[in-house]
Amino acid sequence: MIRRDSLYRRLLTWLLLPLLALGGLMVLQAWLDARRTADRAHDRLLEAATLAIAEQVQWQDDRLWLDLPPAALEMLATDAEERVFYALFDARGRFVTGNAALPPAPEGPAAGDALRYADLEHRGLDLRLGVRGARLEDWRRGERFEVRVAHTREGRERLAAELLRANLAYILGMAALAAALLVLAIRAALAPLTRLRRAIRARDPRTLAPLELPLPRELAELREALNELLARMRRVRANQERFIGDASHQLRTPLAGLTARAELALRQEDPDRWREALETIHAGGTRISRLAVQLLSLTRLNNPEYHPEFARLDLNALARETVRLHWAGCHRDGVDLGVETPATSPAIQGLDWQLEEALGNLIDNARRYGARRITVRVRTEPTILEVEDDGPGIPAERRLLMLRPFHRGSDDPDGSGLGLAIVDGIARTHGARLFLEDAADGRGLRIGLHFPGVGR
Repeated sequence: MIRRDSLYRRLLTWLLLPLLALGGLMVLQAWLDARRTADRAHDRLLEAATLAIAEQVQWQDDRLWLDLPPAALEMLATDAEERVFYALFDARGRFVTGNAALPPAPEGPAAGDALRYADLEHRGLDLRLGVRGARLEDWRRGERFEVRVAHTREGRERLAAELLRANLAYILGMAALAAALLVLAIRAALAPLTRLRRAIRARDPRTLAPLELPLPRELAELREALNELLARMRRVRANQERFIGDASHQLRTPLAGLTARAELALRQEDPDRWREALETIHAGGTRISRLAVQLLSLTRLNNPEYHPEFARLDLNALARETVRLHWAGCHRDGVDLGVETPATSPAIQGLDWQLEEALGNLIDNARRYGARRITVRVRTEPTILEVEDDGPGIPAERRLLMLRPFHRGSDDPDGSGLGLAIVDGIARTHGARLFLEDAADGRGLRIGLHFPGVGR
């Protein structure tokens, strides 16, 4: 089963992906901020602890002495039950007292009274170390010393996790609200498209009236494009209805004549009358058959879905073959039919039967309208396939009208007015230009197809 693409799904995907990426960045930033906040809070406790211990250091019995109050380390105790370590070192770096001989900070001993921090591993424990350098406040001795306090990281990690959970709840709530608003916004933005779809579905399939629906600018352009398509379809349907009306009129008249002639013959008893009626019916049937063939040809040429496959054609051979097929009929009517071809035959891409039909229509028109001499000619540079006759011709102001279906230049009952329309359709199918000009001697008509861009 083929899965149909969805504009709604596509918009939602392309808008949610950046939103998810932004949410991920916000979560990462929240985690980093929680870690920094927890570190700052516990570093303050380390600072207070080292300061409280440094204030208790005294000189006694010619040595540094520390009476550690319980409050100095209790301030580092939290619900996470971290392990707390402290140590006192003299100016020479010798361990004086403490519950663990903590190593110095990796950067070296603290300068002055500045407090320095370091993350280190001691006895398999990850510790946060605070180092404070200090001096005895006794006026008799100014001995320097160093206080080192460290604790494990459980409290920091717990505080960071609590801060992250609080921020994460806020971020997830904002993300859910943003996603909901995004979905509602996309639905609201696509609502005009839904209205357009429903308006199209609700239309009567027989109507081609333009769509009148208020839409945003982008969809208004689509609506106008649809209205332009409907306008073209109205013109096509109008042309089809006119063509059908003209065709039915053209067929109804000879069919009615055949019916009337047959009814009249049925009332006769004379075999000669019957033969005369049969000859008339045969001639009428021939005209109707020719008209039907021309109607089918014109219908196929006017079909926009008709895309024939062209082949390479020799115009000299095509012109000679067409003359051979029509020579007997022209000779019977006393018409001199000939062909003129160049020494080197031009070749084109086309359909031989269509071009033969075009030449046949031009020859038949010329013969029907009084020509006594008809010449089929092939020219090169430019490539032209034309028919020239010495008949009465067509006035220049009426030549474009003759290309319309069912438009006839005379009251000849045998004519259908489709010959030149079919030739024009064949020319357009081959990308050629149809031209109607006066004959070379000024009497008659020259009609041809000019094939641009075709060499010798």
